[in-house]
Amino acid sequence: MLCLLAYYVWIRKLEKSKNRLKRAMQKQTEKRKFTLEYWIDEGWYVGKLREVPGVFSQGRTLKSLLKNISDAYEMMIEENTITAHTRSVKTKEVGIPV
Repeated sequence: MLCLLAYYVWIRKLEKSKNRLKRAMQKQTEKRKFTLEYWIDEGWYVGKLREVPGVFSQGRTLKSLLKNISDAYEMMIEENTITAHTRSVKTKEVGIPV
């Protein structure tokens, strides 16, 4: 019985430490500012991030569009991170006439 109590106390301390760490990480999370360009199309809010080509989303409300565009951005970042780590990525500077 004493072992179970000690185990329970240990688990609670571990959960509290985990929660403190999670809160600290959330505070340290840097938020980047982007420009959301959005419009209403057939009753849906549709938008894109001006600074990040290819990140589009939609939502029934502006609030849901904001959440969805944030999710789309996070998925794009995760995909690029995974891709960069799984392939040997090379770069080359190129000149393009404008």
